Amino acid sequence: MAVVPQEAIHQFEALMDEVDEPLKRTFQLIDSLEWRLQNEIDDMLAKPIVPVDRYRAIRDSQLIGLSGYSNEDLPVFAVGVGLSTLDKASVHYYVQSHIQMNEYRDRVILPAVTKKRGKLVSKCIKILDMTGLKLSALNQIKLVTLISSIDDLNYPEKTQTYYIVNSPCVFSACWKIVKPLLHERTQRKINVLSGCGQEELLKIMDYSSLPHFCRKRSSGSSNYSSDNCYSLDHPFHQLLYNYINQQAVIREPGRPIKHGSVHVTVPENADDEDIAKTLESELEKFKNLERCEQGCQFSSRFGSRVENH
Repeated sequence: MAVVPQEAIHQFEALMDEVDEPLKRTFQLIDSLEWRLQNEIDDMLAKPIVPVDRYRAIRDSQLIGLSGYSNEDLPVFAVGVGLSTLDKASVHYYVQSHIQMNEYRDRVILPAVTKKRGKLVSKCIKILDMTGLKLSALNQIKLVTLISSIDDLNYPEKTQTYYIVNSPCVFSACWKIVKPLLHERTQRKINVLSGCGQEELLKIMDYSSLPHFCRKRSSGSSNYSSDNCYSLDHPFHQLLYNYINQQAVIREPGRPIKHGSVHVTVPENADDEDIAKTLESELEKFKNLERCEQGCQFSSRFGSRVENH
């Protein structure tokens, strides 16, 4: 019986890996398409989170926003990891909000930048602020892992670099637990910066695009810039909120407006207060429709930045 050299076995295994890689990518694409179909992702931007008080609570506890653009016109997203409590709504709503942010980025923001620049822009930059991070944040590890898995499996290669700033001493302990849960390609994109990261980040973006937590405080000042991109009142979130409400009105099947009636879905076991808030939110959508049509045109100060390119 012939003995096969160990080196030949390794070469064969390497060859099989090369053959398998395209198949892996194909299966991943199929799985992602199936995920989109099962979860009606194509309609996600037509499903507003109601009532508005619930949506505001999510924005106040899942801190993320668009702070500007890099020198290469990549959208810069700020993420308040340390101060995000993720405890004001059910897991379902936080996941829905995260997916809506992804879809709005891919369907509205990136195409707008690509069109104005005349060159494909398909990635973004994320700056993760660890201010306020505590070990208790690990209580939300399941939700964080779920969101991370959604990004890794269904939105791969959408983030060019993750910059981590304002890391407290406890960050190292948390990182040892979280790092193994991240996909290897995601780990390779992570860059931990010193302090607030202002010096390094100014090499790739203007000061105006820096998130508020990356701007050094001047002497005698106790607060960062009031330009908080997390807030629902920030232009980016107003555009996103209006866009989703407009899409909901446009896509709502069989909406019987001509007959003077409106179909409203009320959660099971809802009390009078929940019903009242739901009705108020539905009425607000129609009241603001005209304003939505103007607001969703991506013409805020972020859109103006794109217009200039």
